[in-house]
Amino acid sequence: MSNSSSPNNPSRMPVYFLGIGGPNFMEATDHPAYAKLGEVGREITTKVKPKAVVVFSAHWQEGPSKIGINVAEKTDLIYDFYGFPPHYYEYDYPNKGSPAVAERVIEKLAAVGIEFEKVKRGLDHGVWAGFMVAFDPKKNPLNVPIVQVSLFNNEDHDQHYRMGQALESLRDEGVLIIGAEMAVHNLRDFRATRATGQTQPYVFTFDEALKEAATAKPDERRAKMTALMRRTDARKAHPTLEHILPIHICAGAAGSDLGERIWTFPELSLSWAQYRFGDVASG
Repeated sequence: MSNSSSPNNPSRMPVYFLGIGGPNFMEATDHPAYAKLGEVGREITTKVKPKAVVVFSAHWQEGPSKIGINVAEKTDLIYDFYGFPPHYYEYDYPNKGSPAVAERVIEKLAAVGIEFEKVKRGLDHGVWAGFMVAFDPKKNPLNVPIVQVSLFNNEDHDQHYRMGQALESLRDEGVLIIGAEMAVHNLRDFRATRATGQTQPYVFTFDEALKEAATAKPDERRAKMTALMRRTDARKAHPTLEHILPIHICAGAAGSDLGERIWTFPELSLSWAQYRFGDVASG
């Protein structure tokens, strides 16, 4: 694992975990997270300036011990959601992939014995719906290749952390690693809490516990991220783990860089927290 850190290597990319919400978030322009996600997106396009993005979402889990990597340069979007008004299925998010960056991901995973499969697959809504807000095609286009990589189809959070460790050195090649999901995500409770307008206690407690773990000293972070998932409120915050696994990847990819929670917004049975690992180069 690389020992580089941002102060010594100003060209090294940070790592981001972005709270993004569902497809309806694209039109929730008055939601506090909408403005914040746009702000983080502008930081990425104007200050970080990556050459490419490697992204993980909850909505692609390949196999229990196998990772999928999108090697296509151009595919259609995936409209993997149901029951929305017809115009949601007409949204377009201009994007292109990069077989070359995908190959670098493959090399990193193969070096540590992680099984993989090359696939040709469009971006799922866990990526493009959030990117529509963060990187508005008209107001703040990203204009770099996006390579989506799957999660494992299991709940082994430490396996995902180790995958992040394997990909860390991509950051020294101008590749920005993004986990796009939610710090707290309980849709089963969301419908009930929406009627009352009250945020559930576990949202606050787990949100703060995640902050403590993700912002821990780098040599303590892995153990604290593991302990986080053993908390009694962890299954309330995440009845299934796919929405929290991307931040385990991000924490692993952070290496010797510190994490920072740059914003949070607990709401009902969700948390919209945003994290950055590593520094943004000045100038």
